[in-house]
Amino acid sequence: MTRNIVISGGGTGIGLVTAHAFAADGDRVLLLGRRAEVLEKAGVPGALTCAADLAEPGDVRRVARFVAEELGTVDVLVHNAGGAGNLEPPADSEDPLDRVYRDWTVNFRLNVLTAALLTEALKDRLAEPGGRVLLLSSIAAYRGSGRGAYAAAKAGLHPYAHDLARELGPRGITVNVVAPGYIEDTEFFGDAMDEARRERLIADTSTGRAGTPGDVAATLHWLASPGAGHITSQIIQVNGGAERGH
Repeated sequence: MTRNIVISGGGTGIGLVTAHAFAADGDRVLLLGRRAEVLEKAGVPGALTCAADLAEPGDVRRVARFVAEELGTVDVLVHNAGGAGNLEPPADSEDPLDRVYRDWTVNFRLNVLTAALLTEALKDRLAEPGGRVLLLSSIAAYRGSGRGAYAAAKAGLHPYAHDLARELGPRGITVNVVAPGYIEDTEFFGDAMDEARRERLIADTSTGRAGTPGDVAATLHWLASPGAGHITSQIIQVNGGAERGH
């Protein structure tokens, strides 16, 4: 049976590979993101696109109307939009408090508001039974990120997921979180990754390699499957053992 899949941040990286995985099943995919040109070039067979800033209530209302008109019911909602703010404009002040304000505000908007606003807007359209809500956290929620703001924002998704799981469970809807470690071939690090840092991140793993978007996409795809129907309120780590460290 064809399902309706909504993926935020669906134009690149993990979101894009996840979209291809669902499309390969014959599912109908809607890609959301801020950059219309990126969504249009994504190349996911049969995908719909809707450009929107999911941290803005007005844009999310527009997405909700689009979903109502084009899809009706949402079977799987994947929250991949986020980031550490590396691609956002820097603070326009050298004052330390202004810079802290910028980092924490940007990270909360990118990682928490995008997920909460979109979920609340589409909550009544989730298929029941069988609906799935999947949120993307990070290893940083357990180990820190070096700056605090990103890690704290991602950690904030965990209690939200637990609350949602309790709320939506009676409707036959599951809510889970996937927390990746270092994943290559995404826009996450921008130009901030050098070879020495990459080697340190890989050395933290037990598998001796960097993660790929496909590693995360396969986990999301499984959590959306009938076989994962009794799994909810869980945080699944995909980091090659790096959360345990060495």
